[in-house]
Amino acid sequence: MDLYAVIGNPIAHSKSPIIHARFAVQTGERLEYRRLLAPIDGFADTVRAFVAQGGLGLNVTVPFKLEAHALADRLSPRAAAAGAVNTLRFDADGIYGDNTDGVGLVSDIETNLQVALNGARVLLLGAGGAARGVVLPMLERGPSRLTIVNRTAERAQALIAQFAQAASEAGCTLSGGSPAAIEPMPYDVIVNATAGSLTAEVPECDASAFGPGTLAYDMMYGAQPTVFMRHAQAFGARVSDGLGMLVEQAAESFWVWRGVRPASAAVLGELRSKMSASA
Repeated sequence: MDLYAVIGNPIAHSKSPIIHARFAVQTGERLEYRRLLAPIDGFADTVRAFVAQGGLGLNVTVPFKLEAHALADRLSPRAAAAGAVNTLRFDADGIYGDNTDGVGLVSDIETNLQVALNGARVLLLGAGGAARGVVLPMLERGPSRLTIVNRTAERAQALIAQFAQAASEAGCTLSGGSPAAIEPMPYDVIVNATAGSLTAEVPECDASAFGPGTLAYDMMYGAQPTVFMRHAQAFGARVSDGLGMLVEQAAESFWVWRGVRPASAAVLGELRSKMSASA
């Protein structure tokens, strides 16, 4: 069977093998999907050994997305814009790098959560790799305004400068900087792209940015609501974690590899049920 894997360090926790096994059964695609632990200083060697074994594609997770970007011979426009790669495909033309994180986020928000980004006022908290990977796909949905804020304002301003042309083409006002740039009125969508939920830290955000019509979305996920989700709920916002983003980005990777688009809803429902049962 065709061989695929998810590569990272650590990797034992990854839900990707479950997701892709379900996709394979659903679509009738014959493939084997593994977890691949790479030494911190041995990413490229591990990838080459995997290709030598007949591997056709990899999902890439922490901490190797920048190294995957450097390793690729060709990049999709969204991977080039993100400066990071989470999907590698190996073919006769070499190593193709893509980034499906942003598409995963947009699909989860618009399809699963039924919140339109077109014409929306969106606030993006954070300006690191997670944020960089989702800016272009969000802009392509045509929000009226995208505000990017970060504790270190210069990082947010660098993203704003990088995506200024794409924002102009989308008819979107792109602004931000420090948390002081947050407007004191409810946003339609607030996305937490910081790693704060890993350390139970709520990102700095004016309480007036949340409201009953706000979707507060945390890219992190777990069996319990994240601290950001609980914080947003206290101000009346609707909340979601990033489990749907995980499943949707996997579905996009499956498409990149196989040219077949799996249905994600049932797989997301199964994972959600398993997590609730373990809570």
